[in-house]
Amino acid sequence: MKPTIQLNEAYWSGRYAANQTGWDAGAITPPLRDYFDQLGPADHQRFLVPGAGRAYEAEYLHEKGFPNVFVADIALEALQALQQRVPAFPAAHLLHRNFFELQPSPPFDMLVEQTFFCALDPALRPAYAEQCARLLRPGGTLVGLLFETDFGDSPEPPFGGTREEYRAYFDPYFNFAHFETAYNSLRPRQGRELFICLKKKAAVRHK
Repeated sequence: MKPTIQLNEAYWSGRYAANQTGWDAGAITPPLRDYFDQLGPADHQRFLVPGAGRAYEAEYLHEKGFPNVFVADIALEALQALQQRVPAFPAAHLLHRNFFELQPSPPFDMLVEQTFFCALDPALRPAYAEQCARLLRPGGTLVGLLFETDFGDSPEPPFGGTREEYRAYFDPYFNFAHFETAYNSLRPRQGRELFICLKKKAAVRHK
């Protein structure tokens, strides 16, 4: 379904102002929590949570002691929510930026996907996959959840899809370490989420 509205900063700020944030689980979701709990100490690792919303994933990583966690969101309200909730989170790591304008300098080790992909105009999905690869170092990881479901014909997010569709977007840039239905989703999302763990290919040509 192609959006008939502009999914821009004003749109998302309006959603926060109206408390229309149905994607917000109120905490880190179990699949990402369990994945992060398996990470070893790696102070040098640079994480990016794009389209972070209230950024519970960044909060969790920060509280686990990872110092180089960055969040990006086009809506200032989302970043302010994290800052108010976690005053110790570095202000310099709060990026009020369009994801597609971010630069890989230096590149990130891990990108975390949580309800950002489904909020984008589906026409941007190929560009999303390429931008993820551009921002990661070779061998870097894209980890997260994609909705493997049909949300109907609403002109507003979230937008669903299939694993076959998604695979086509990521295959040019990533090797697939894990690409299966999540076994530990939140109850309302059970059987509807695809857990992905993708590794950037060593040689990637960007357009």
